[in-house]
Amino acid sequence: MVAYPLTRTLEILARLVAFPTVSSESNLGLIDYVQGLLFNAGFAVTRIPSQCGQKAGLFACIGSGDGGVCLSAHTDVVPVDGQDWTYPPFELTRHDGRVYGRGTTDMKGFLASALALAERAAEAPLKEPLKLSISYDEEIGCVGIRQMMPTIAPLLGTPRAVIVGEPTSMQVATGHKGKTALAVTCLGQSGHSALAPNFVNAIHVAAEFVAEIKTLQDAIAKAPTDDAYSIPYSTIHIGRIEGGLVLNIVPDLVRLEMEFRYLAECKPEDIFADIQAAALKVGKKFNDPACIQITETNAYYSLETPNDNAVISWARDLVGDRQTTKVAFGTEAGFFANLGLSTVVVGPGDMASDGHKPDEGINLGELAACDDMMQRILLDLQ
Repeated sequence: MVAYPLTRTLEILARLVAFPTVSSESNLGLIDYVQGLLFNAGFAVTRIPSQCGQKAGLFACIGSGDGGVCLSAHTDVVPVDGQDWTYPPFELTRHDGRVYGRGTTDMKGFLASALALAERAAEAPLKEPLKLSISYDEEIGCVGIRQMMPTIAPLLGTPRAVIVGEPTSMQVATGHKGKTALAVTCLGQSGHSALAPNFVNAIHVAAEFVAEIKTLQDAIAKAPTDDAYSIPYSTIHIGRIEGGLVLNIVPDLVRLEMEFRYLAECKPEDIFADIQAAALKVGKKFNDPACIQITETNAYYSLETPNDNAVISWARDLVGDRQTTKVAFGTEAGFFANLGLSTVVVGPGDMASDGHKPDEGINLGELAACDDMMQRILLDLQ
């Protein structure tokens, strides 16, 4: 049964989708709307501006005392440029049991359901608090929540559960890999291509480095492993490479962008050290140990909630005792778990079928299931 009419959640979702909060743009219009809604519902709301001042996040709480539940969502969405949409991406469209629009699955559907819950919580006799963390710039590597954490951490207290509402088809997700992004600069010597053998070609340096990374990936794939993931081992990925000016000049600079995603039982500093060792090995081949320079550009934590953590059985009860899972994509959950908080990922929608795609949509049944979960949370807090 739907514990609360879906109408209000859809009304709020329509408002949220109408704000084109692509990560490269401001989210302040949406934040103004959400802040007003929460303030009118009686929440104590803390606005947390971004470092650039063009974005903001919110932390909101209603009810007193320790414990309670924190719901976490992000406001930004991925671009629609170059995608072929049948429906207007920033206008909620309902058709054949689904609603369409950018962010419906990732993850404004969950946020809308949480905000509808917030309005109901204002009328409920809460024995424990309900808390909301609403961030920005999640889609570019959980940048916003990292900036917000110094403000959020002392406000959070110790909720007994944190639910991060990324799309899991309403299954309880207990884990995901962590990620570290790196910028790599390969240095060579510029010269006339007719005399190319006299110079160190930065592309050759980069090629040797890429080969070493492939060898390292083969080694990492052997252990440790976790069969709960579709790719059961840690991964290293080179996603972008550029270098050279014109054909008749030996290139002296090549830049690569790469990442590694690691299982919770792996230490990111160990993988980073292995990558640095590969760079040093290549440098020695070219008689220049410093010809490859590596800089960390971004990182977020892994999540691994132990099977015996009470939050898992509690969350499974909320969603009707569905199976647990682990997700391939990263979330903000690791930031809360890193504070020692019991954290899971549960939300409506399916990332594989709808996330980041044209005609992103969500089944109304998924939203109804999320509303059911929210109502059970409200009853649990009373």
